[in-house]
Amino acid sequence: MNVFGNYAHYYDLLYHDKDYVGEAQFIHRLVQIYAPDAENILELGCGTGNHAVLLAKEGYQIHGVDLSNQMLLKASDRLSQFPTELASRLEFSQGDIRNIKLDKQFDAVIALFHVISYQTINEDLQATFATVKSHLKPGGVFIFDCWYGPAVLSDRPTVRVKRLEDDEISVTRIAEPIMYPNDNLVDVNYQVFIKDKNTGAVEELQETHRMRYLFKPEIDLLLAQIQCKSIECREWMSDRNPGFDTWSVYFTVKG
Repeated sequence: MNVFGNYAHYYDLLYHDKDYVGEAQFIHRLVQIYAPDAENILELGCGTGNHAVLLAKEGYQIHGVDLSNQMLLKASDRLSQFPTELASRLEFSQGDIRNIKLDKQFDAVIALFHVISYQTINEDLQATFATVKSHLKPGGVFIFDCWYGPAVLSDRPTVRVKRLEDDEISVTRIAEPIMYPNDNLVDVNYQVFIKDKNTGAVEELQETHRMRYLFKPEIDLLLAQIQCKSIECREWMSDRNPGFDTWSVYFTVKG
């Protein structure tokens, strides 16, 4: 099952409080440091295109890839709302990041919002990293974030409830985790209630997102297999050294 199938319609509302602007600026800064001449970026797992649009505004050509057609329809619908110059910098393709072949290389490859942690078995991680290698120009930069193992095991996931609304709907999302410590996996079981404010009708969605938490030595090993090397591993957005309280880390990798 495509885990984002039903989610796509409500995705932007669920994450309207996410700091996309700050995150895009963070990525832009890293790209400028490690690939200052970069002109084009491949985004693996682009979702509805929030990061892509903001990076296109910085002048990059962005090619976004996602498995979910529903997500990509929302991303593509936005293009008609933008000036021609901005829309021309954006392109979206449906595909599996484990095996997609675009017959093109990019100055930078990014995978954000824990896309790498959705690759839950070794073969999926190896295949995704091979995709990166085949699409990254020599000397290019690969930036991704993921769930960080030491923190997940030290500050274990708990039940969380999130409530949001706009003019048309209200959404309540309950997230219940189940951990599989011998597999480095967490099943996040989502129960989502969507209420139509006009009719009072309530729709219920249930989805499970299986996530893998990762450790720096295994990332280093995976990168060595594609002849790449991590040049930094830090807390996402803060740039602190990661530790037992750092759930989200990012890696900057040179091709």
